[in-house]
Amino acid sequence: MTVPQVVEKRDWAKSMKKLSILGSTGSIGRQTLSVVESLAGQFQIVALAAGSNLDELVGQIERHRPEVVSVGKAELVDELARRLREKGITPLPEILHGRAGMLMVGTHGQADIVVSAAVGVVGLEATYEAIKRGKVIALSNKEVLVAAGELVMAAVAKAGQPLLPVDSEHNAVHQCLRGGTHEEVRRIVLTASGGPFRKTAVKALSGVTPEQALQHPNWRMGNRITIDSATMMNKGFEVIEAHWLFGVRPDQIEVVVHPQSTIHSMVEFVDGSVLAQLAPPDMRMPIQYALTYPQRVASNQVALDWGKLKRLDFEKASTRRFPCLRLAREAMKKGGAWPCALNAADEVAVAAFLEKRLAFLGIPEVIERVLSRTPRVKFETMEDVLAADAEARRVAREEVEKLK
Repeated sequence: MTVPQVVEKRDWAKSMKKLSILGSTGSIGRQTLSVVESLAGQFQIVALAAGSNLDELVGQIERHRPEVVSVGKAELVDELARRLREKGITPLPEILHGRAGMLMVGTHGQADIVVSAAVGVVGLEATYEAIKRGKVIALSNKEVLVAAGELVMAAVAKAGQPLLPVDSEHNAVHQCLRGGTHEEVRRIVLTASGGPFRKTAVKALSGVTPEQALQHPNWRMGNRITIDSATMMNKGFEVIEAHWLFGVRPDQIEVVVHPQSTIHSMVEFVDGSVLAQLAPPDMRMPIQYALTYPQRVASNQVALDWGKLKRLDFEKASTRRFPCLRLAREAMKKGGAWPCALNAADEVAVAAFLEKRLAFLGIPEVIERVLSRTPRVKFETMEDVLAADAEARRVAREEVEKLK
């Protein structure tokens, strides 16, 4: 399969760009709107999809007046309308819900850019349809490429529009790749903070609590991605994403622990040169880069404080301490339904851990058990992906019950 060159530049019109956001009330969604507000007059919000956080959503609608809004469940539609009327917001946006609502937001006719920031597989179908409709995608949702990388990248190639990574690591690689051609790349180096348990004795990990795992040393993120950072499954997902995004072999992707989270990733070229992208651990920078690409726009929100940058440390990522890294590479190597099952099992296991129904080390154990029960099948359609996802979740729930 031919993967499009992510370093290709496109000259967008100077007119205001119109945005749809999948996952507007989550961490990335909120920071996207912060970037939009800091770049007044450059973007217009036409559609928002959220879950159940109506308090946040009402404020977003009040500030940005989208035409279409989607909420997670049907019972929230009337409640949202009531709150908006109480605020004196007229006319009301069209309020939808569930799968149909997500699809409507993702494929909104006026949207130039779709920010895919919904957590979980819920945003996968809407993002895929947006790609097929020729939308530029600012991608934060890991499941899109982890669960359905081959299908999605085939659609990207056919549509001929950019798929721009928002995750700080892939965003950094995207920036570094502007310094050379695809053929000149020797390897991609993804950096990882190591999370809260980088120095914790391996034998002590069995007693880790959700409260401890949610204390990330550098980033403030949603619960699932924070736990995935603690297990390093997040980095495993990023290895799979990098394979699809940049068209490199699995053996060309390396992970190193970099506790300062200042270098977000690096690209090594065949002549030995290494380009690294440095920035503070602030997601507004990669979000702005994706929204304004290929231009670079001045920002007064994000800046690296060189006075505080005393050292840059690196160490090998241990698969003994972080077995999820090994599982992710195995899933990538086998392909087919395995990466999809990897993601689904992780989501179920992390939820069980947060609810204190599963031990911390039970997360990789559940994932490994689910993978061992996953058939090796090739995906032909998005329906195949969604069916495999549902089956992997069912199996994962069974395995959680066995380990409780």
